[in-house]
Amino acid sequence: MEAQQTMLSLEVASSTVVGLVIAVIVILIGRVANWVWVRPKRLERCLRRQNLKGNSYRPVFGDLKEMGHMVQVAKSKPINLDDNIIPRVLPFHHQLIQNYGKNSFMWFGPNPVVTIMNPEDVKEVFTNISVFQKIPTNSLTKPLITGLVGYEGEKWMKHRRIINPAFHFEKLKLMLPAFYESCNEMVEKWMRLASESQRNYCEVDVWPFFQSMTSDVISRTAFGSSFEEGRHTFQLQSEQILLTLKVLRSVYIPGWRFVPSKLNRRLKEIDKEMKVLVRGIIHKREKAREEGLAPSDDLLDILLESNRREIKDNSNNKNMGMSIEDVIEECKLFYLAGQETTSVLLNWTIILLCKYPSWQSQAREEVFQVFGTQRPHYDGLSHLKLVSMILYEALRLYPPAPMLDRIVAKDAKLGSLSLPTGTRVGIPVILVQQDPELWGDDAKEFNPVRFCEGISTEPKNPASYLPFGWGPRICLGQKFSLLEAKMALSLILQHFSFELSPSYVHAPLLALTIHPQYGTHIILQKLSNY
Repeated sequence: MEAQQTMLSLEVASSTVVGLVIAVIVILIGRVANWVWVRPKRLERCLRRQNLKGNSYRPVFGDLKEMGHMVQVAKSKPINLDDNIIPRVLPFHHQLIQNYGKNSFMWFGPNPVVTIMNPEDVKEVFTNISVFQKIPTNSLTKPLITGLVGYEGEKWMKHRRIINPAFHFEKLKLMLPAFYESCNEMVEKWMRLASESQRNYCEVDVWPFFQSMTSDVISRTAFGSSFEEGRHTFQLQSEQILLTLKVLRSVYIPGWRFVPSKLNRRLKEIDKEMKVLVRGIIHKREKAREEGLAPSDDLLDILLESNRREIKDNSNNKNMGMSIEDVIEECKLFYLAGQETTSVLLNWTIILLCKYPSWQSQAREEVFQVFGTQRPHYDGLSHLKLVSMILYEALRLYPPAPMLDRIVAKDAKLGSLSLPTGTRVGIPVILVQQDPELWGDDAKEFNPVRFCEGISTEPKNPASYLPFGWGPRICLGQKFSLLEAKMALSLILQHFSFELSPSYVHAPLLALTIHPQYGTHIILQKLSNY
């Protein structure tokens, strides 16, 4: 009898386990089916009912395969200097608008992305940050897309409040000597190269010089160290950018981070090594403070001091202030944003001034009127009107981030559109900033005069100009980047005239920001003043 009861109990237990396993399998199949097909098709019907057009949804990959193919084709051939760069930088988005118009959407895997180009809608997206949120980073992209740029809600507000003091213009003035030292070292290297020629000119690929110089600037201003000391950090970050781009151009599969693929392993190794390097810098700084050494007024010291005040002023709230891990993430962001934005701005500005020598001459004349052959200073840099116009126009034609996107956190109205939760919106910055309907018939031409009254009056709708984003989340480092670019450009114009080398190949390429695929070869002619 007992044996029969035991057998019956085992059968019941076995049946229960089998039932649970079947239930789990059914739930998983349901979730996969919803992710792969049911949800995307439901969102597609919703969008098409509102007269939005796009390709039909293709399971799992959406438009990613076609997008990847078009990027490879675009990369395979350079373009002429007068050609429109948009088909090369954003080939799929360009074709999307050509085929379906501005009221269109694309598929990033199983996620629809609605194109937003109307300035009023753009303004709403960037202003209403509680509804239109940053797309959450997955475990593979988080190591690169880190710090303030990836946070939402209270954490974002707290970090923004703590970091803000580091970018106040009074603090930026204190960093000007570091800007000068790094920029001047680059110019002196070029001077030596030119002096080696009897004709006082030389051919230089300026792109790696700009990368090194801006890296040196952020090392000095953020951490008080030279580029040589931080070289390994930048090498790691450059590799991290390339690997992360591969991730961003593929479908995110939940749980894939646990697969020990070569890419996954390398991304984790880089993240671990960078954290060790940055943690060492922070600990060195904390030790110096404990030993009574005065703060250096660089970005790290300002950040640490601001964080201490935040914790002290809110001692009853354990959630105030940043942890050491938070500080590390913000320092990594300093490295990335501080180097990328300014190097690409300088690169394309130099290309444009080579293409338009009359503007180069006018800019040089202004620099000599303000500084002569003397060292550039803060007040003078602030009064370089024409140089500012040129930089603004370079940012319009070659925005560092040509595409920005957000995710709809809850059902929302955007203009005439009703966007359900989970829909993404994509703002093709470079398309908006070169839209003839917003900028006139010369929208694709280099014309700094359009900014003769600054960026407040041109364009007609300010939300048409967003090289640093817009609204509450506008890039904190924009003044830092523009001041550094003015210093570098002033020193270059003081010492050289320049033109494109016959070996220059025009090939703008999207690699997080817009990079020159084959470098930037120009001929530098040393001025007689020097």
